[in-house]
Amino acid sequence: MPKPTGLVAHERYFWHDAGSGAGFGGANPFAQPDRHPESPDSKRRLLALLEVSGLAERLARIAPRLAERHELEYFHTPRYIDLVERMSAGAGGTIGDSATIGPGSFDIARLSAGGCIAAVDAVVTGRVANAYALVRPPGHHAEPDQGRGYCVFGNAVIAIRHAQRRLGVGRVAVVDWDVHHGNGTETAFIEDPSVLTISVHQDRCYPVDAGGLEVTGRGAGARTNLNIPLPPGSGHGAYTSTFERAVIPALERFRPELVIITSGLDASAMDPLGRMLCTSATYRDLTRQVMAAASVSAGGRIVATHEGGYSNAYVPFCGLAVIETLSGIDSGAGDPYLEELMQMAGQALEPHQSAVIDAVARLATAVPLGA
Repeated sequence: MPKPTGLVAHERYFWHDAGSGAGFGGANPFAQPDRHPESPDSKRRLLALLEVSGLAERLARIAPRLAERHELEYFHTPRYIDLVERMSAGAGGTIGDSATIGPGSFDIARLSAGGCIAAVDAVVTGRVANAYALVRPPGHHAEPDQGRGYCVFGNAVIAIRHAQRRLGVGRVAVVDWDVHHGNGTETAFIEDPSVLTISVHQDRCYPVDAGGLEVTGRGAGARTNLNIPLPPGSGHGAYTSTFERAVIPALERFRPELVIITSGLDASAMDPLGRMLCTSATYRDLTRQVMAAASVSAGGRIVATHEGGYSNAYVPFCGLAVIETLSGIDSGAGDPYLEELMQMAGQALEPHQSAVIDAVARLATAVPLGA
């Protein structure tokens, strides 16, 4: 009997309080406060859809745990960890660029990182075939000494180091399809030849000075960092072609033993913080492609860690598509927005998008060959 797909989820994730917000800007007397973009709503609604569709009961629930301090120190400085703990014990506040926490957020962020560790444990030890960690707060922007972009701790980075140091995993590949560049993950592994980091993102969206084609790794990690800055307005055709022509060939060359998908769902056509046109069909196809590549060298071992995604209406259907594909189960829920979104102008691959993909495809051929 096939092994199930694992799911990490916990009510505590929805209790992280990022405060109020008014887009990307900081304090401004003319920017009326609004609900923070990184609210629990889209994640809670994804979990609700999994339950209402009946898919949740066919997944193997994985209990998260609190990440230990030494595990946080796989990536973060002691001073930064102390800051988050101290502010969390009080009223909360700002912990970096566009990163805030509320009372109690320290333990919730530890549970988020620990949930990703638990997912990796379950996949690597063979308890489940693959897993989706529906965690919060997100992690791919967090840096060693500060939070950034709504992220507190580097969830995926910490889980990867756990896999390598505690579970004997060697090569790991990260596929980041969040609409924003995975700057924190890149920072962690920029000089590490054992981790291939691939970020497919909207060009100069966030951080605006990160994610360029020219950043391909440093020192021993040369050629193991692949940035794919797609032009705004890229849709289904651009994304699926990017994976076919660049992402998958890079994975096939590197031959990872474990694949981590940092699964931001904010490249969708309905997201307020991106200008891309992806649909649930796009995420379904990208997941299928990564699964096929991972089946060769990684034995299908994939862990997806939830990152961004700010459309309360559409994140659930994009997330459902990913998890249905990972599990091989059609819940029958469908996507009520798909037909209209796929008819929007921009879903076909455009020449200016293809030019970027061609450039990255050439870089992909330089990714070091795995054993």
